[in-house]
Amino acid sequence: MDFSPIQLIIVLVIILVVFGAKRLPELGRNLGAGAREFKDGITGQSDDDADGEAISGPAKREDEKVG
Repeated sequence: MDFSPIQLIIVLVIILVVFGAKRLPELGRNLGAGAREFKDGITGQSDDDADGEAISGPAKREDEKVG
């Protein structure tokens, strides 16, 4: 299925009308973040794993009493 440049421009204009110029940057950021999280979820990576530290369960709060 081929898309001509005119068809892409028409779709972009419709998106601009529906969402408005002020919300497009936010929409792009959210779409990019969602795609990044999806990719990381599929590959099993996360920001915590990137620095090489192992994840060892929930962190303990300092005000919790031990014992």
